[in-house]
Amino acid sequence: MDAYNLTTVTQFILIGLSDLPQVRYPLFVAFVIIYQMTLLGNGAILLAIVTERKLHTPMYYLLANLSLLDIFCPSTTVPKMLNNLLTEDHNISFVGCALQLYFLVALAGTEVFLLAVMAYDRYVAICFPLRYSLIMSTVRCVQMLVGTWVAGFLNSFMHTMATFSLSFCKSNRVNQYYCDIPPVVALSCSSTFIAEMLILLMGSIFGVGAFLITLISYIYIVSTILKIQSVEGKRKAFSTCASHLLVVFLFYGTTIFTYIRPSSSQHSPARDRLISMLYGVITPMLNPIIYSLRNTEVKGALRKVLRLRICSQKT
Repeated sequence: MDAYNLTTVTQFILIGLSDLPQVRYPLFVAFVIIYQMTLLGNGAILLAIVTERKLHTPMYYLLANLSLLDIFCPSTTVPKMLNNLLTEDHNISFVGCALQLYFLVALAGTEVFLLAVMAYDRYVAICFPLRYSLIMSTVRCVQMLVGTWVAGFLNSFMHTMATFSLSFCKSNRVNQYYCDIPPVVALSCSSTFIAEMLILLMGSIFGVGAFLITLISYIYIVSTILKIQSVEGKRKAFSTCASHLLVVFLFYGTTIFTYIRPSSSQHSPARDRLISMLYGVITPMLNPIIYSLRNTEVKGALRKVLRLRICSQKT
């Protein structure tokens, strides 16, 4: 019998961050502020890159895509989470849950691939500076960017189909504040072997593959930087990579913990919600701060945009 015919669950209930009124309202205010900072910070970087011709290079095209992802990713979960904090209605429809999971996993997967491309870009810039414009041409950069988005959304399509082809006839309470693969798979009353193996297989092939590209790129980068004779040259080279490395550590540290494990393993739901909040809500807010504070060109472009905005308001 088809798995869809066995499915009796028509909606899911998202377990919120807290049901206590004295905690819910302060959390609502805090996450509204965080979400607004995320939108403003990443929006400012996008505006700076679009308006400043000096930033029309592959490195900043990649950064612009990271900012787009950091806007889209929390936008798939935070509005619903804010609604749940204010109301007693924690329900989400079956289709709504599937769509939320699809876009969340697609955007997270795209970011994994994008971080690998950004590492390769820095590798070419530092190890082959004279050939950089030839290797990382605008056409090549666009091809890589299209590839990251297509790969991320195709990867998510397979996971979403495998997850929602399961039958759900037990509890419909998702032990998370949004629909994600591990907590949804845990609700199935049919065999979850294929869905869990797909997580491990795709994570091993694509996730570990992208991580290895990033790691190997930085091994070569560090090796090349250490050979630079001038202290100022070393400092400048390390500075261009430090922001990206920090973003990589923040992102991989939380996503690996969340996805690269069977859903049946022993774990704390509260800890899972905290970890997922770090990569789904906090990290997108921190990324523009990390890049704008360490990148003089981005800071200069942001100041220029701000001055133009102030001048236009005065006139």
